Amino acid sequence: MAEAHQAVGFRPSLTSDGAEVELSAPVLQEIYLSGLRSWKRHLSRFWNDFLTGVSPASPLSWLFLFSAIQLAWFLQLDPSLGLMEKIKELLPDWGGQHHGLRGVLAAALFASCLWGALIFTLHVALRLLLSYHGWLLEPHGAMSSPTKTWLALVRIFSGRHPMLFSYQRSLPRQPVPSVQDTVRKYLESVRPVLSDEDFDWTAVLAQEFLRLQASLLQWYLRLKSWWASNYVSDWWEEFVYLRSRNPLMVNSNYYMMDFLYVTPTPLQAARAGNAVHALLLYRHRLNRQEIPPTLLMGMRPLCSAQYEKIFNTTRIPGVQKDYIRHLHDSQHVAVFHRGRFFRMGTHSRNSLLSPRALEQQFQRILDDPSPACPHEEHLAALTAAPRGTWAQVRTSLKTQAAEALEAVEGAAFFVSLDAEPAGLTREDPAASLDAYAHALLAGRGHDRWFDKSFTLIVFSNGKLGLSVEHSWADCPISGHMWEFTLATECFQLGYSTDGHCKGHPDPTLPQPQRLQWDLPDQIHSSISLALRGAKILSENVDCHVVPFSLFGKSFIRRCHLSSDSFIQIALQLAHFRDPQCLALFRVAADKHQALLKAAMSGQGVDRHLFALYIVSRFLHLQSPFLTQVHSEQWQLSTSQIPVQQMHLFDVHNYPDYVSSGGGFGPADDHGYGVSYIFMGDGMITFHISSKKSSTKTDSHRLGQHIEDALLDVASLFQAGQHFKRRFRGSGKENSRHRCGFLSRQTGASKASMTSTDF
Repeated sequence: MAEAHQAVGFRPSLTSDGAEVELSAPVLQEIYLSGLRSWKRHLSRFWNDFLTGVSPASPLSWLFLFSAIQLAWFLQLDPSLGLMEKIKELLPDWGGQHHGLRGVLAAALFASCLWGALIFTLHVALRLLLSYHGWLLEPHGAMSSPTKTWLALVRIFSGRHPMLFSYQRSLPRQPVPSVQDTVRKYLESVRPVLSDEDFDWTAVLAQEFLRLQASLLQWYLRLKSWWASNYVSDWWEEFVYLRSRNPLMVNSNYYMMDFLYVTPTPLQAARAGNAVHALLLYRHRLNRQEIPPTLLMGMRPLCSAQYEKIFNTTRIPGVQKDYIRHLHDSQHVAVFHRGRFFRMGTHSRNSLLSPRALEQQFQRILDDPSPACPHEEHLAALTAAPRGTWAQVRTSLKTQAAEALEAVEGAAFFVSLDAEPAGLTREDPAASLDAYAHALLAGRGHDRWFDKSFTLIVFSNGKLGLSVEHSWADCPISGHMWEFTLATECFQLGYSTDGHCKGHPDPTLPQPQRLQWDLPDQIHSSISLALRGAKILSENVDCHVVPFSLFGKSFIRRCHLSSDSFIQIALQLAHFRDPQCLALFRVAADKHQALLKAAMSGQGVDRHLFALYIVSRFLHLQSPFLTQVHSEQWQLSTSQIPVQQMHLFDVHNYPDYVSSGGGFGPADDHGYGVSYIFMGDGMITFHISSKKSSTKTDSHRLGQHIEDALLDVASLFQAGQHFKRRFRGSGKENSRHRCGFLSRQTGASKASMTSTDF
């Protein structure tokens, strides 16, 4: 998901709407707009907090304070020290007939001011507390007395039950790191991968940058950091994602998989009904802020802003840049099946349809015999086209088929009912998993609406998956939603013995509305060209999924290492195949942890250099160092998909009912995209992608190297030496299939579900 190199081609003389401007101060204008957007978000959240409870206080706390003041006043005590009398004097006299009412109003105004001041004090105190990063520097599993005190104070000032956005106005601003430290860390990070000559040249460029341009660029970033709450996030969204003109498919979107070894029901409509109902239950909890905020390492709250655009969101293409359109609400989903588009309502009289009713509506779509209209079948390929091309065609489409286009773009999300099965099969487990990953990432190029925040994909055998547009949020946000969806539709909603959703159909519901596209002749050729380009892009991506079950997180913990550091270094070993020893491995793991903690505390390298580069482009300052940094092509792009809600899954009794994660396309034409997820304590699943057109990469070859590297690293520890002997003693290929597929049958049969992929 490393796409920062896309910012290289942006035009610094463009405003947000694409118009040319003078150079009189474009960077100051952008800083002003960033702050304006930031303050608008703060105000909107303040109003939302006021309606749902002003965290960490609540409306009841105001009532308690007002009652206490009234009681004190009744007892002839003045807690306001004379302020209420002054307030009464400023209120209208009303002829002296409402003297008691004036007293009540004065008490209410004083209580409101005191209440607001107390809340403001709590927010300031919490912001100061959250600025402490000392806990990150402590050894894993150890907690000093100052950190324990800090954690207790954070919990006290956070209130008893913080809601999703409770911390937003108390989070400290993103700090701007020292530019000298950032350059030093960057040089340290590239030293192992550059030759002596290249590194010396890079170091010279870095020193020249520090001497000539760094202080001016840093000044602008500090100015922005004081005006906006985050000095980099809005620029990252705009220049990395929204200004990119590349197709979204493969280049930007990513996917999330279903349970790997089981499918709760083989009925496509039933699985769609339960999944859509579960997703909309999540949206309901999201709107009510009933989702607990994410805590880093269980202690420090993370920003929840990205949750705001999960649903009712579409990335609208533009000629120069896209923009994100988010609706407050939507009570329908857009459904695609066999080349036809449908508008399917999800609510009846303002209440969510039951899973069985939703299943009925999906079944009606599946049973609809009407054929696709000419060019309608491949229409969605336009969303997989280069963004400028799609923007121009969309202008004509919006004129000729406005109602149908609005039904799709205004939907809560997009649902694709695929006509083919997918998922793990007994006959060819490796190939079937690879095909499953490819179907989720690219599909057939015309059966996903890639602009939507996400597309729910339901295959003919009941297998599920997500295709997610990346600009609105990062993977942990959609991963959190997906965990809730799988756990809810499987364990909470469940299925009847015949595989249908529980409950009864509703025959009074109207049929889903078939969307009619009046496609003008001039866009027919555009659809054909978009489909051709999408097929080329789809056929060029090589997806490979590696379920590794010889060991998992529990073994890594026994080695007293960070699980993420263990995997990251194993991936580097798989990529370069350098010999390692235990001492060097521990040094590398410690270094990875130090870099990770620096990034977590806002002292990372990547975003700071990116923001400095953006400022330099606005100012037309040529920096060879920054240009080189942001033109580098990273051949190994990795990401972990964290399992954040283990309480939703019973991994001991149902070990196979855990999401198998997801993947993304390679960031470089000659590189790899690798995603991994820890499935419980005993398994790790890797999702690998590369370009078939590259002669330097092969996803299956890297998958073999990853398995070898994991075993090599494990064998450095006495507790893991037997894994390598067991793996190689049983034969590599047979062991791979056995540990990745057949060994999971026990867990699958243990769970009392309707059917599996077997």
